[in-house]
Amino acid sequence: MDKVVASAAEAVADIEDGASLAVGGFGLSGVPDVLIRALHAHGPGDLSVVSNNCGVDGGGLGILLAAGRISRVTGSYIGDNKEFARRYLGGELELELTPQGTLAERLRAGGCGIPAFFTPAGVGTQAADGGLPWRYAEDGSVAVASPPKETRAYGGRPYVLEHGITTDFALVRAARGDRHGNLVFARAARNFNPLAAMAGRITVAEVEELVDPGELDPDQIHLPGVFVQRVLALTPAQAADKGIERRTVRTR
Repeated sequence: MDKVVASAAEAVADIEDGASLAVGGFGLSGVPDVLIRALHAHGPGDLSVVSNNCGVDGGGLGILLAAGRISRVTGSYIGDNKEFARRYLGGELELELTPQGTLAERLRAGGCGIPAFFTPAGVGTQAADGGLPWRYAEDGSVAVASPPKETRAYGGRPYVLEHGITTDFALVRAARGDRHGNLVFARAARNFNPLAAMAGRITVAEVEELVDPGELDPDQIHLPGVFVQRVLALTPAQAADKGIERRTVRTR
């Protein structure tokens, strides 16, 4: 039952070329930075990543992106990541854009063993009708476009079919965790972390504070340990190292 690993390198050692990853975080909040850096050092490529966004330039998943390790992204937000946009528009990266709420439910569904579900989000748009550019060619034309999805009417309202997502691995970050893998997330850092953890067949969690089993109030646990296979305890310096995506201050 003790799922604690000795190092970040050990935690990601079996992630190989071509693996699929669900990664928690939103912007720079709740991003498993230590595991991402260990994966970068480990060296696998041709990775398929499922995450709300793909980090920022020089941070989070942006480190793997800049190194050319990611070949496909399923996400809902490109944001200010210029390298992400450059690779996508230049035909170096395949991108499946999906509505944010739909992405969250696809991860949750995959983790719960639900193969597909119908949602009203995206009806009447290219998200349902097809034609979204997944990959561009070097000349700027669309090399791969999204296919149309099945739609049905329920109660006189149209819905589109979306499939649940499962991945080979998941990387997440939690504020507290015990040796059995039970996790507690802090405020906004909860974001996509529990959902990504559910979708991974092997889920690795880096935790800012590691406690012994029984110390976490069962009613306060956000993700039960059944979804987590490996736990990495961060050092105090690693736990405190949190980036700010956009610093805004007012004039005094």
